[in-house]
Formats: sequence, structure tokens, C-alpha cells
Amino acid sequence: MSRDQRIFDLIQRMRDGRLHTAAALAQDLGVSTRTIWRDMAMMAATGIPVEGERGLGYILRAPLLLPPVMLTQEELEALMEGLGHVGAGDGPRARAARALKFKVATLLPQAGLVPDPEDLS
Repeated sequence: MSRDQRIFDLIQRMRDGRLHTAAALAQDLGVSTRTIWRDMAMMAATGIPVEGERGLGYILRAPLLLPPVMLTQEELEALMEGLGHVGAGDGPRARAARALKFKVATLLPQAGLVPDPEDLS
């Protein structure tokens, strides 16, 4: 797991507003407690609202909104496939799925998707 992915996973786990020990986070992510300590120090230094200290635990003090572009390739493919299935029908939900598929393709050009204007109809 890359450091970026680990930081993302740490933030996702800590968004619940609870106190998390470094030992529990390390076990969840398959890294050492020392790695979690370093990651927490780096996160705090870069402005992520994480507070805590070794031996007590860490907490995310403020809500943190992450951009929706933080998807793995598999997640993106699953999302697009699901939207394709829902969008194949008729009705308001199908139209909404097609519009959402268009937005995802437009917002994530790095995914290699080509926005289809037909998705807006």
C-alpha cells in the first residue's frame, strides 16, 4: 500500500469523530505503530485537523471533505457499470443515472472515459 493510499485510509477511518489508537490503526492497515505515528505527525504538519499523541490516540477534530476523485480503478469501473445498468431503463432514476455517468466521465478525464452527451437525455 502506498503512503498516499494509507493516508487516505487513515482519514476515512477517522472521519467518525472517535478516538483511535495508533495500535488499532496500525493493525487495520497492516503497518507498524511507528508508521502511524509518523503519518499522524505528517498529517498534522500539513494542516489536516488531526489531534492526539502517542499512547493516548488520535482524533480528527473537524469534518474533512475529500474530493470525489479519490476512487480506485476498480471502484470507478463498479460505479460506471452500476450507473450503466440503472441508466438502461426509463424514468427519472434512469435519467439521473445517465446524467451522473456523464458527470463522472467529465470530472475524471484521467479515467479514460469519454463523456457521452446522450447520457444527458
